Amino acid sequence: MTASDFDWKPLALVPLLALVTLPLVGSPSTWLTLTVAGLAMGMIIFIIASGLTLVFGLMDVLNFGHGVFIALGAFVATSVLGAMGDWTGSDQLWRNMVAVLPAMLVAMAVAGALGLAFERFIVRPVYGQHLKQILITMGGMIIGEELIKVIWGPQQIPLPLPGGMRGSLLLGDAAIEKYRLVAVCVGLVVFGVLAWTLSRTKVGLLIRAGVQDREMVESLGYRIRRLFVAVFVVGSALAGLGGVMWGLYQQNVVPQMGAQVNVLIFIVIIIGGLGSTGGALIGALLVGLMANYTGFLAPKVALFSNIALMVAILLWRPQGVYPVTNR
Repeated sequence: MTASDFDWKPLALVPLLALVTLPLVGSPSTWLTLTVAGLAMGMIIFIIASGLTLVFGLMDVLNFGHGVFIALGAFVATSVLGAMGDWTGSDQLWRNMVAVLPAMLVAMAVAGALGLAFERFIVRPVYGQHLKQILITMGGMIIGEELIKVIWGPQQIPLPLPGGMRGSLLLGDAAIEKYRLVAVCVGLVVFGVLAWTLSRTKVGLLIRAGVQDREMVESLGYRIRRLFVAVFVVGSALAGLGGVMWGLYQQNVVPQMGAQVNVLIFIVIIIGGLGSTGGALIGALLVGLMANYTGFLAPKVALFSNIALMVAILLWRPQGVYPVTNR
């Protein structure tokens, strides 16, 4: 695809939404605060949704149990960060990152390991059967939540921000929370790595070719099943990373947090076009901005605003902003 063939219209939706709300909010400083908060929330949702987007887009698997990897990642982070109090209590950002980065890596490793078992024992027997996938993966999520309760207990556990990530930076009269800037940076890194891997590496080429014509790729000697299992593990690990980010965003974790976020995730991937990483990014940013703007302007309708956003976009583009062409 050349630059002239690329559809740029969906990219305009994010700045368009931001500009439309500026006169409604009134105060430029308040609008800037809300916008950065919305972008940060959107980036965290994208990290979570990117794993599910990969699994559906490349494996055609409807994993409604994705939420268990989110919750597991968040709870693992509570244990890791809880053991590094000297580092998280510091006001120096670099010391905080020394604690947060291992927490993220351990959460991704544990979620990825669970994803490997989840694929082998729950998903593999129902490949190609979407209704059974929905039912059995939802059952897997319920079991996973109960196991989390056994290990960490059923109660809400605090996950406070490290000292250096608390507070805000002032841009004029606008207060920008430090952690939201961290979230935006992490989200951009995840998107960049995913986009580069899928479009610029041999592994990405093999995965995309395997989706198009599995038999042809296998006839060349490549084991597509192993690649697809790796995709599921990576998707689960990304959900674990997103769980850490979301837990720090909410500053607490509960066993049901994955199920609570699932609704937003599915709205994002439907808006983006099922299986599209770029579409998921646009969908996540739109959802994050809409949630923050409506929460400020009309709190009573904030819960329904993202569903209304999804309906409006589907009326414009019934298959999402960047549908995967082979579906």
